[in-house]
Amino acid sequence: MRQLGDLEAEIMDRLWNWGRPATAREVRDDLNRKRPIAYSTVKTVADILFTKGMLEREKEGRAWVYRATCTRQQYTAARMQDALDGNPDPAGVLLSFVEQISADEVQALRSALRAAKRRSGA
Repeated sequence: MRQLGDLEAEIMDRLWNWGRPATAREVRDDLNRKRPIAYSTVKTVADILFTKGMLEREKEGRAWVYRATCTRQQYTAARMQDALDGNPDPAGVLLSFVEQISADEVQALRSALRAAKRRSGA
């Protein structure tokens, strides 16, 4: 899964944070709180995200309503998997990663590994 561009990431961030579908106009209005941006720009990028499979859309009246096709966690996990798949030494990548994360993140990783083990029945 490709890394998102800046505006793509901003759009996805809003949809993930809101936890609900939204129109391009709603997203544009929220983005305009920080910086001016045209509706057509947001609409174009939302359509690109739809084409990439990151968003679903449904027509409501005259407007498209966009919904994320995955959670932020699923997106991040896919990016992490891409990093492992693209490296001839995935164990080395994981070791380097673990050496860089905080103690709280190590605990979260241990918890995730225990949960995955319970789910798999191992």
